[in-house]
Amino acid sequence: MARTKYIFVVGGVVSSLGKGIISASLAKLLQSRGFSVALQKLDPYINVDPGTLNPYEHGECYVTEDGAETDLDLGHYERFSNVPTSQANNVTTGSVYKTVIEKERKGDYLGHTVQVIPHITDEIKRRIKILGKTGKYDFVITEIGGTVGDIESLPYIETVRQMRWEMGRDCAVIHLTLVPYLAAAGELKTKPTQHSVKTLLESGVQPDIIVCRTERPLYNGLKDKIAKFCNVEPSSVIEARDAETIYEVPLMMREENLDTEILRKTMMPLDNSPDLQKWEEFLYKLKNPSDEVTIGLVGKYVELKDAYKSINESFVHASAANECKVNVKLIHSEHINKKNGAEILKGLNGILVAPGFGERGIEGKIEAIKFARENKIPFLGVCLGMQCAVIEFGRNVIGYKSAHSTEMNLDTKYPVIDLMEEQKKIKGMGGTMRLGKYPCKVKKSTNVYNIYQTLNVSERHRHRYEFNNEYLEEYENAGMTAAGINPNENLVEIMEIKDHPWFIGVQFHPEYKSTVAKPHPLFVDFVRATLENKKNYTV
Repeated sequence: MARTKYIFVVGGVVSSLGKGIISASLAKLLQSRGFSVALQKLDPYINVDPGTLNPYEHGECYVTEDGAETDLDLGHYERFSNVPTSQANNVTTGSVYKTVIEKERKGDYLGHTVQVIPHITDEIKRRIKILGKTGKYDFVITEIGGTVGDIESLPYIETVRQMRWEMGRDCAVIHLTLVPYLAAAGELKTKPTQHSVKTLLESGVQPDIIVCRTERPLYNGLKDKIAKFCNVEPSSVIEARDAETIYEVPLMMREENLDTEILRKTMMPLDNSPDLQKWEEFLYKLKNPSDEVTIGLVGKYVELKDAYKSINESFVHASAANECKVNVKLIHSEHINKKNGAEILKGLNGILVAPGFGERGIEGKIEAIKFARENKIPFLGVCLGMQCAVIEFGRNVIGYKSAHSTEMNLDTKYPVIDLMEEQKKIKGMGGTMRLGKYPCKVKKSTNVYNIYQTLNVSERHRHRYEFNNEYLEEYENAGMTAAGINPNENLVEIMEIKDHPWFIGVQFHPEYKSTVAKPHPLFVDFVRATLENKKNYTV
């Protein structure tokens, strides 16, 4: 087997240009040629992981199968490549420094002065190479967060410089930059790209390929100009125009020969052409829906769309699977109350109550669930959304008027949701929840079994609180069934209501496992149910 090739994707001018999408798109193209690819994110913040970061600051916290709390870009990696990620696929400055300091405390450096070079850069290199050393991958694509010139990113850029020097053609650098259009001048401007590359060169790194984000096509001569000023071949200047959907980007990069350039730069064979037939079929279905539905996403972070990134993308996958358009209506749970709930929620074909933590917006979520239950509107509750469904059912069906979660009310008379036993002795917040993949045994005579078509599933978790089994008999007698149970710990994983067209709450996060190649069955069937009940149950 040939040595693993390492591809670095760095950004310039501004953040949020789409390094993650370019990385994932390149991975998809290389996969379609028969290569094995791993994707990795280096984040320059000093937090050990994003698990304690506010969604308003960082967006969604994505969880891997092995329980790592990671950057949301890992979700893109999985959705495009259909390859599960792990702790090794996300590295933060905080985790790097934590490891180096722990080694220093143990005496591993034998009394040497610990410095950024070589100790920090060596640790970064070690982590970058972990995936390559498994022997499973032809390519490791590593995205570096932030922009070139950021103080926080300097150790990562220095690591790239060292690896390029050490590895030669086994290493390549893609620089993603902005080519803005100035309406007043009527021109696309290359100067920001030139300055960004100059900053990269000052750190000793010459990009091999420059990917230009632009609203308008790069007109004749512009690629040559960028190539001349930035020391790359004209064929290595890649146009990346704004796309209608992120799932078009692999096809756009194929047209621009991004994969060809990478293979040429790394001296890899160009024998096979990209086979993206299934991807193209997915896009065709996505762009040519035969029907449409509107689903309300009720949460407390709706001002920031990245807070529910995986849920939104799961609806995209389910849209194509059902050949319909899903219009997601973001509804702030704090704005819903008993008086205005019916007005805010009218016209919806389905309601999803989102995950989250804390008391803010809880009563609005409970009102939304009550509306869905009483009006026979398909409902999906995720994590806290399931817990709110349990609270609502306890209050309004069983008669536990003060039913609540001990997360919000420690003194509730009916603690139908309670802190997990294993969580009661934990004091630290970071990385201490029930995280990652756990098994679930599905009951055969349930709607959930009809959806999964199997008795044994595994799903990813991120929570501290659980259904209180002391109340299970009362709930099942009243019509809410524990449709899925963790067989090892007897934890309730799935609740559903029997006499409702589609009412399911799950303690786990199905959105983390939905990909283009394998849309999650719960989302697919939820959208199917909204279509089926569109005429009969829309209020």
